[in-house]
Amino acid sequence: MPLLMNMTLPSLPARPDDSHKGSFGSVLIVAGSRGMSGAAALAGLGALRGGAGLVKVAVPLGIQSIVASLEPSYLTVGLDEDDAGRIGRQAAAEILHFAGQATAVAIGPGWGASPDLIELAHTLYVQVEKPLIADADALNALAALPEGFPVSAPPAPRIVTPHPGEFARLTRRNTKLVQSDRETLAAAFALEHKLVVVLKGQGTVITDGEQASINTTGNSGMATGGTGDVLTGLIAALLAQGMTPFDAAHLGAHLHGLAGDLAAAEFGKPGMIASDIPCFLGRAWRHVGAG
Repeated sequence: MPLLMNMTLPSLPARPDDSHKGSFGSVLIVAGSRGMSGAAALAGLGALRGGAGLVKVAVPLGIQSIVASLEPSYLTVGLDEDDAGRIGRQAAAEILHFAGQATAVAIGPGWGASPDLIELAHTLYVQVEKPLIADADALNALAALPEGFPVSAPPAPRIVTPHPGEFARLTRRNTKLVQSDRETLAAAFALEHKLVVVLKGQGTVITDGEQASINTTGNSGMATGGTGDVLTGLIAALLAQGMTPFDAAHLGAHLHGLAGDLAAAEFGKPGMIASDIPCFLGRAWRHVGAG
């Protein structure tokens, strides 16, 4: 079946004047490890600037105070951790509890790597009954499963947001091959696993296997650590506001790149850092017509 190209920007989430914070969903972000508190905070900021009503960032207990100090507008939860300051094996039940209270869930930014995290990523991917985004180290953990990426249909929508190297690991191909046929490979993976793929890079590909969009915003100033974490939180916020997975990924990629373009116009590409992106998301919203 030919892939339908859908370049029409989705409608913005409704935001009636008589709304309250419960009207716009709640996001749970499971992120961070010792030395990677910034990844958790950036994902949280992306979700806040994406319009979510409530954002909760669940991190290893040892970095909870750091993550909380970086932004007062999200909630934080301290999780069981291992000796290296990564999320520990006892955290799964608590995360599933908080996921049950959320509208959308994001996992992976700044996790690091361990056997426990491979098990955790698999547990959350197959058991969380809410829309879930897997990014960064959660993708590496899923790719490391002996049986490969889970093939059974998950209980709720799933979005994966790999860069080319992560996608190569997921598909057990090499990065050069991935880059040579981005649209076809992303669509095939999305169709096989019944999810939405956001294959990042120049001309980010968004596809559910039947339709696709190629993002046209963004610039090389965004090629700096942490920008992908912001995108993860942003897409989670759009999911929490009721957008379909494809539309949330499509609009999220556009807004993320547009914020990067606005930041580049202000600071220049070499001077950009990841935390500039959430700062410019407000202006990006205005550019697409959100009041």
